[in-house]
Amino acid sequence: MPRGDKSKYTDKQERKADHIAEGYEKKGVSDKEAERRAWATVNKDDGGGKKSGGSGRGKDTGRPAAHKGGRKGGAASAGRSAADRSASAKKGAETRKRNAAK
Repeated sequence: MPRGDKSKYTDKQERKADHIAEGYEKKGVSDKEAERRAWATVNKDDGGGKKSGGSGRGKDTGRPAAHKGGRKGGAASAGRSAADRSASAKKGAETRKRNAAK
């Protein structure tokens, strides 16, 4: 199978790659680069195209890129002091209050 051949990918993987590429294109990334990043993400999530045999059906694919958000969220605030976090919270509350008044 030559490099770049997409025949082993499932319909769902192709839809997923199209959707990811669309998102990158909306952000201003070139078509070619968006396509490259989309397939790289699909490969990372699912381990590439499906192999012959079918024994891998229903197998967990680990930690897809789309599901990593919760693990990364607390790291940024964990390294900040209590005073910094408090100041940030007060600023956010003030902003929400000001926006609600509009």
